[in-house]
Amino acid sequence: MSRFTDLPLFEVFVRSKRGIDHKHVGSLHAENHEQALEYARDCYTRRTEGVSIWVVKSSDIVASQESDAESFYDPMDDKPYRHASHYELPDAVKNM
Repeated sequence: MSRFTDLPLFEVFVRSKRGIDHKHVGSLHAENHEQALEYARDCYTRRTEGVSIWVVKSSDIVASQESDAESFYDPMDDKPYRHASHYELPDAVKNM
């Protein structure tokens, strides 16, 4: 096994401009969070593509399973006010 794959795996999220959400752009191996931030900056924002970077250890991410979708999300169907589409946004609000 290579020495790089022995290091923890980090997921990288970049926000392209203020007011926009962070998007997953890739993964990388690093010794710690600080090194992961530096590697992410060098690999994913070389041409000033972002204003903010998040790095998260892959092992710290917990996700729901597609097979649980019915029980996990269906109870929300009777509460349309919880969905952003229920509200009208003023013209002054951008990037939502």
